[in-house]
Amino acid sequence: MKYFSTRGGNLKLSFEETVLIGLAPNGGLYIPERIPKLPENWLTEWKDYSFMDLSVAVLSLYISPEEISKEELRSLVEKSYSTFRHPDVTPLHKLDDKTFVLELFHGPTFAFKDVALQLLGNLFEFFLLRRNAKKGPEEKPETLTVVGATSGDTGSAAIYGLRGKENVSIFILHPKGRVSPIQEAQMTTVTDSNVHNIAVKSTFDDCQDIVKALFADKEFNAKHHLGAVNSINWARILAQTVYYFLSFFHIRSQLPAGTSPDEIEIQYVVPTGNFGDILAGYYAKKMGLPVGKLVVATNANDILARFWKHGKYEKVDSETTADAIVAVDASGVKETLSPAMDILVSSNFERLLWYLAYEHASGSTDEEKRQEACATLDSWMTKVKTDGRVEIPVKALETARKDFIAARVSDEETLETIKASFNGQPSYVADPHTAVGLATAHRLRPQNADNVRQIVLSTAHPAKFSEAVSKALEGSAQFDFNRDVFPPEFSGLLEKERRVIDVERPDINLVKSVIESFAKQ
Repeated sequence: MKYFSTRGGNLKLSFEETVLIGLAPNGGLYIPERIPKLPENWLTEWKDYSFMDLSVAVLSLYISPEEISKEELRSLVEKSYSTFRHPDVTPLHKLDDKTFVLELFHGPTFAFKDVALQLLGNLFEFFLLRRNAKKGPEEKPETLTVVGATSGDTGSAAIYGLRGKENVSIFILHPKGRVSPIQEAQMTTVTDSNVHNIAVKSTFDDCQDIVKALFADKEFNAKHHLGAVNSINWARILAQTVYYFLSFFHIRSQLPAGTSPDEIEIQYVVPTGNFGDILAGYYAKKMGLPVGKLVVATNANDILARFWKHGKYEKVDSETTADAIVAVDASGVKETLSPAMDILVSSNFERLLWYLAYEHASGSTDEEKRQEACATLDSWMTKVKTDGRVEIPVKALETARKDFIAARVSDEETLETIKASFNGQPSYVADPHTAVGLATAHRLRPQNADNVRQIVLSTAHPAKFSEAVSKALEGSAQFDFNRDVFPPEFSGLLEKERRVIDVERPDINLVKSVIESFAKQ
């Protein structure tokens, strides 16, 4: 299996090269040259697999055994997921006969991103150790400078995945004051010498733009050997496909007596910002996982919901009145109760757009269609960069609507959903991102056929967003935050020593100077 950039070029990379490089030099994202199909007997052979078994089975379809042997892959998987608190790694929690929650927050930082980043950290270390083992005693060891941007959970998950790793430095940019107190503390209280937090007085999108510009700077990239941990890194998407398979088998095993697993349709509802989590579900579906439409659940930063409505991928909603457009702040990002989704542009969406372009390419061979799709995608992304928007052809939008539907949820609905969920039977405390998913699922349920079962992805532990949860449940005599939500692992976290570097504006040169000062040369 080789990998190539969504924006074209002749380079075809190995899995190792794809993981270590992260973002293509031409600004594109790496995708596999083909989406592998599931083995014929997967439905019977995999049905009793553990999360680790499924990880090895799924990842093996994308990674050549010449690159990582089955034994090495199992060792990496076991090392990565031994840090999780639940034996299922990502357990499925039943709310009622038709609604289930897939809990993805049982890793070290209580967020779904641990699933990918624990593995990615171990992959980085594995590849570097193997490369350096081949060097002579006088040769300089190969190093990696990992750079990432976070709207909340990616940063801490990346830091916990890479802290103390040999020959790796990590620099995480976050928008100052725009992540939750717990999220900020999880990042900045890690004082390992290879970990560096950069608080930028700006938005997440500005932070992400700086990271992309650093990767595009060939001289700087070559000097520091930059590596990516954001969901632009293919390994993150691949790791996340696994819990779609696990939950598929688990929901089938939890059906009431007399219900045939083959008669139900599974509808995944995914709180979505950067589009990585739901994209993993798209890959699982294209591999052959039999599921219904994937549901994109957004907050007020609804660029994706608007895309599925109008076919326009645009930073500012052109369908609103001029007054409404002016009301948007200078960055265009709206602050909500679900801050990890406060994103103007979903960087992973480029991968889906490439497949839409490929579907309607006119070439007579696969290679011709691939090149045409790359050219089309490149032109679309250029329009987004220069004009802030692109409108895709109607046929491409119709193709997107075959696999996805999308909805927007307000902060008011988010609070109402947290309250309703807590007061439900069984009582369930949802974080605000999960609440966006639950609200969307509730809205869609009356439209669904009777055989549809919904799985809402729960992306973070509610304690990470205490202000939103407490606001939703204030006045409830039955609710006690410390008893019902607060995990012992968070005790004293906000009082710990911190290490963070402030950057006064979104200036790439200021960030470069920080990296130059600390990165391992």
